[in-house]
Amino acid sequence: MTRNELAEYLAEFLQVGKFKDYAPNGLQVEGRAEIKKIVTGVTACQALIDKAIALDADALLVHHGFFWKGEREVITGMKQRRIKALLTHDINLFGYHLPLDAHPMLGNNAELGRKLDISDAEPVEGIAQGLIWQGRLDTPVSAGVFAKSISEILNREALHIGDPAAEIQSIAWCTGGAQDYIDDAASLGVDAFISGEVSERTFHSALELGIHYFAAGHHATERYGIQALGEHLAREFDIEHEYVDIDNPV
Repeated sequence: MTRNELAEYLAEFLQVGKFKDYAPNGLQVEGRAEIKKIVTGVTACQALIDKAIALDADALLVHHGFFWKGEREVITGMKQRRIKALLTHDINLFGYHLPLDAHPMLGNNAELGRKLDISDAEPVEGIAQGLIWQGRLDTPVSAGVFAKSISEILNREALHIGDPAAEIQSIAWCTGGAQDYIDDAASLGVDAFISGEVSERTFHSALELGIHYFAAGHHATERYGIQALGEHLAREFDIEHEYVDIDNPV
């Protein structure tokens, strides 16, 4: 397929126009016109770009791309080296942030719900651009047991705030840096809220709101949507796909 065909397909499939985001969604760095192989990864760091070059990728698809709101506009230092590597090797960079978090079929939230075996998973309409999801565990479990399960499934130690002996069943979640949605989650009346990151203030909010909080890792909670997107494109368009995980403990 061509670069433009891929850009147009993803813009429609991920409903990019619905979201007010902090970075451009879609083609961020232009490379060669024909795409036969794509590499996917969470963040367009130098290590991932170098791996895409080594794998002879035509396009690199990421969740965290470039040109974030508030970042310096000049292309120097680290940013220059990353962009220069892509341009030198004629590799397209596509970035999809909130549209990939929210996608109902293969977004980060949908995929995390599947990984954690949460039933009746669906986005909460009307708040946070549909980025908060909610569902239920089939049977109640202690919060401590659930924290251990998250850690084992995501291969990342989950931080739990709350009484580990208390039972939980109803869950809300939003992957990545969504700790400040804890107030919205508590307003839903759920037992627990999961996100990727945690802040100092989150501890006090969780205790005072009476909601269990699980911080499961920004990277760890957002590995799965971009993988699923790459696999979807490989099936739909008969192109080669490889996911590369550049581990990140945060």
